[in-house]
Amino acid sequence: MAQFEKVSQYSVQHPKPTGLVLQYGTAGFRTHANQLDHIMFRMGLLAALRSKKTKSTIGVMVTASHNPEEDNGVKLIDPMGEMVTPAWEGHATRLANAEQESLVMTLKDIIEMEAVDLSQNASVFIGKDTRPSSETLSQAVLDGVSSLDSHAYDYGLLTTPQLHFMVCCKNTQFRYGTATVEGYYEKLSQAFIQLTKHAPNRTDDQKHLLVDGANGIGALKMREMEPFLQKELKISLHNDGSQGKLNFLCGADYVKVQQKPPEGIKMNAGERCCSFDGDADRIVYYFINSAGQFHLLDGDKIATLISTYLKELLTQAGLDLQVAVVQTAYANGSSTHYLVETMKLTVQCAKTGVKHLHHAAQEFDIGVYFEANGHGTILFSKAAEGRIQQLTVDPNINDEKKSAAVLLENLINLCNQTVGDAISDMLLIEAVLAIRGMTVQQWDAIYSDLPNRQLKVKVADRRVIETTDAERRAVRPAGLQDAIDELVKKYQKSRAFVRPSGTEDVVRVYAEADTKEAADTLAHEVSVAVYKFAGGVGEEPKPFL
Repeated sequence: MAQFEKVSQYSVQHPKPTGLVLQYGTAGFRTHANQLDHIMFRMGLLAALRSKKTKSTIGVMVTASHNPEEDNGVKLIDPMGEMVTPAWEGHATRLANAEQESLVMTLKDIIEMEAVDLSQNASVFIGKDTRPSSETLSQAVLDGVSSLDSHAYDYGLLTTPQLHFMVCCKNTQFRYGTATVEGYYEKLSQAFIQLTKHAPNRTDDQKHLLVDGANGIGALKMREMEPFLQKELKISLHNDGSQGKLNFLCGADYVKVQQKPPEGIKMNAGERCCSFDGDADRIVYYFINSAGQFHLLDGDKIATLISTYLKELLTQAGLDLQVAVVQTAYANGSSTHYLVETMKLTVQCAKTGVKHLHHAAQEFDIGVYFEANGHGTILFSKAAEGRIQQLTVDPNINDEKKSAAVLLENLINLCNQTVGDAISDMLLIEAVLAIRGMTVQQWDAIYSDLPNRQLKVKVADRRVIETTDAERRAVRPAGLQDAIDELVKKYQKSRAFVRPSGTEDVVRVYAEADTKEAADTLAHEVSVAVYKFAGGVGEEPKPFL
């Protein structure tokens, strides 16, 4: 078949290193850039097949998010802008790891298994981040698409959420928006401007926000978007890529893990600051108080701010829609307690990984999901959108209800419902703070985080750990969970859980308690239990000094 001859010819230009095995994880493939050329070519092939199978446009994003600059990665985007289905994750891993001589055979197997009609037209959207390796690696994706005589549209430099947005726009016949970067800026900025009209007389100081762009694509796109915001938000952009290195001593992951401001940003007391990650799908906020103490507002605080405001608007609009907050086991216990006990909101716990939260959020009228690391968004069911829209045009309702419905409609337009999006989330947070007349300190004071500690324990084989209850309890090895339960009983307001890493032979330990000392001690004691029960490697974990 001439088509497969073309695949063979192209694949010689993108040879697979013999014996290299990589796994398609939650965020696709991710490793050192020099190991990815063959992977990119093959994901171009797979995207073309997925497009033919679904008769829709598929996205391929070249990025490694918060990883160091020398890494890169790739992930596929399904028709509605969501992550690719688990069955096709399996196909991706098989295709990526097929040795050179069996590539065409593996490709044919996938075509047969999925009953792909090769005569069907295919359309693939491709985007890339600012890493030096992204240029050649995205070309490898293009080679893969064209070797199956399929059509590729190269958007060039994009944030990951922008590509998710474009794919969804294209496959909804542009009902979701226009599949261009300008279409993205226009939709979000118009919704933001409409929302901030409801804010009480904002001063220039209140409009001012410091943004750490992680020296990545988010900074570039923020500069492009600024004129669309019509000075309703005054952004002071730092780590914009002109000097520093991507994700190095800056970005959302650095700020969250290190619990301190990024390099390259000068903060005054009380100033609102936020950090994107390398591909702009995560965001965290922070400030320093007058005593110079650092305060982090992570995904839990963001979910709390947004969900409580949504509940307020639904009450004003007289709409009986269920707002649920989806968290992971890593969510701070104080946030869960506040949402359930004070706000009377539904809270559901999902397994770690954005795809698990996204699916759980789809089960509700309005699902707010955020991982503690700042990756998240809000999903509105079609029925909820319809009821909100009806209210905005109903001549028989009072002004208060109509006004609340209009605000809800603009919030829907401001959300990137396909995936977590730092720019969209930033505008949403800024709009809610403005409308409520809240400072970042008042937002932070909604509840106080319980002190917590995360650790890693090296083990011979991470697969000995099996969990249940959204990873909050260990069912194997025998005796480990009983040991954890006994340790937790020793401390006030405490909990702890362990889960295997998805990529390396380590077990992740999380502990929280009423004091920092108690959280640290509990984390250490649980680490020792993991070491003993789960086959620890090297020295036994030592206590904190």
